[in-house]
Amino acid sequence: MSDITSRTSNIPLADRVSHPGYPRSNGYDARWTVENQMGPHALWLLEWLAPALGLDTLSPGSRVLDLGCGRAMTSIFLAKEYDVQVTAADLWVKPAENAGRIAEAGVADRVLPVFAEAHDLPFGENGFDAIVSVDAYHYFGTDDLYLPTLTRLLKPGGRIGVVVPALREEIDGAEPPEHLKPYWEPGFWSFHTAAWWHRHWTRSGVVEVENADWLEDGWRDWLRWCEVVAEEHTDEFHIRMAGHCAEMLRADQGGTLGFVRVVGRRH
Repeated sequence: MSDITSRTSNIPLADRVSHPGYPRSNGYDARWTVENQMGPHALWLLEWLAPALGLDTLSPGSRVLDLGCGRAMTSIFLAKEYDVQVTAADLWVKPAENAGRIAEAGVADRVLPVFAEAHDLPFGENGFDAIVSVDAYHYFGTDDLYLPTLTRLLKPGGRIGVVVPALREEIDGAEPPEHLKPYWEPGFWSFHTAAWWHRHWTRSGVVEVENADWLEDGWRDWLRWCEVVAEEHTDEFHIRMAGHCAEMLRADQGGTLGFVRVVGRRH
């Protein structure tokens, strides 16, 4: 980490996380995004998802489920940028903790934090105009039976959009590439290609897949963010995890790992 520090320590944090491709995200406090991150830069990924999902076409007050919202950064972003009513659902972060963050952001009237497990969602059918999930859906959505259950919560014609860590090409056999073996975890087998996700959603029969694509050079943004978190976070766990992730991404150089976004419209 000393090499990274010597290379970047004189650059203001706000400049290090400013991204020309994500102007809306640039409007959020850089320190706030570092302190509330739980992985890749969630606002960048959501801003990449937004045009494919048609968030700008939603009417003010439309109901959006943010599934696996983490510390509610994406929920706050949805409310502020698109003037929608957001249900911020997460299993790992308690609603009371998110409620404070939501109130501080000035959107307590538009974001409702709830405790929910993805297989036991306490919502009625046909209640949401859109469902969003950033860096979470792969934890539960690879199950062939999951999407039909989830899309019952959408109004007919409503859209679901997700961004997930992904593979450039599917991995043959039972082993990851040699250069990734020191970093590989069993959970990484939930990473798949855009084509895999397109087929997975299409054969469910419940959505028309409108988009499934790979984020070109997404690994560079991921690496850049990991380096920032490894240097700037104050919690040893997050510093260690981000540093480990950065090592993995440097070893891979975008040959295997990146991001995919998938958008489907409920039949």
